[in-house]
This record gives sequence, structure tokens and C-alpha cells, in this order.
Amino acid sequence: MTSDAISSSRRMIAADSSLPALVILAVATVTIAGAWFFQLVLDIRPCPLCLEQRYAYYLAIPLAALLALAAMRRAPRGALMAGFVVLGLATLANGWLGGYHAGVEWGFWKGPTDCTGPIGDLGSAGSLLQRLDQVKIIRCDEVQWRFLGLSLAGYNVLISLLMAALSVWGFVVSTRKT
Repeated sequence: MTSDAISSSRRMIAADSSLPALVILAVATVTIAGAWFFQLVLDIRPCPLCLEQRYAYYLAIPLAALLALAAMRRAPRGALMAGFVVLGLATLANGWLGGYHAGVEWGFWKGPTDCTGPIGDLGSAGSLLQRLDQVKIIRCDEVQWRFLGLSLAGYNVLISLLMAALSVWGFVVSTRKT
């Protein structure tokens, strides 16, 4: 194989490896932006489990961007493969957490005890009743929004599984020899 053919082959693999990372980056960014939109614009406040499900997106966004950049700069296969494994495991774990949360919403099992909402400083006893009226408790077992029968936790399962599949694609593409 000539050096031009090897160089061309490396560019193709870099392009192939960066594509799954860029798609994961786009999916994760749009998803977290949607979550913030629901919270900040539509005032659909997240419960503690909802907030925990966001952690995977906070990891996926910078990691996918780094992987895309690394692939474009022809990083070693092992580094790309390791990055896609981390992305895959994080998104699979997030899919499990979303499934757990959806099960809590459907009443299949009980949720964690901290899903009763935060209660901060209640002040003096005289203003206790007034302050309790202002506390908005966000429960993990009550669905605030559904579309086509799925809650946001249900959609998180689907999106997380999609990102996990994209991670597998990125891993497989990264294994190709140059």
C-alpha cells in the first residue's frame, strides 16, 4: 500500500470515527437543552431522579466533542475506543436509571425516599405554615408531562439507548486498522 493510500485510509477512519461522536454530541446537546426548556420555560420542575439522569448528558457532551476532535486529529485507536466505551457505559447506565424512574412513575416499584422534594430553612414557627405553602414538592412518582404515552423518563430511556448504540458504532469504526 502506498503512503497516499495509507493517508487516505487514515482520513476515512478519522471521518468515520468522528461521525458517531458528532451525532452523540448533537443528540446529547439537544436533549439537555430540551430538559432546560421544560424546566425554565414551561416550569416543569425536575425531581431528584430527573436531575440524576442529566449527569450522563453532562458527561456525554464534552466527551463526545473531545472524541470528535481526537478522531479528526487522528488520535490512536485505543484512545478513541476507550472514549466510546465510557460513553456507551454512561448512556447504558442512564438508560437503566431512566427505566427505573419510569417504573417508579408507573407504580411498578417504590422510588427513593428523597423524591419528596427539598425542604430548606423553614424559619420560625410563626411563619412555618406560610413557608410550607410556598414549597413545591416534586415527586418522582408523579408524571408532570406525557407525550404519546411516555414521560420524560421514558424518552430518556430511548435517547440513552440511541446514544449507547451510537457509541457501539463509534467503537466498531475505531477498531478498523489503518
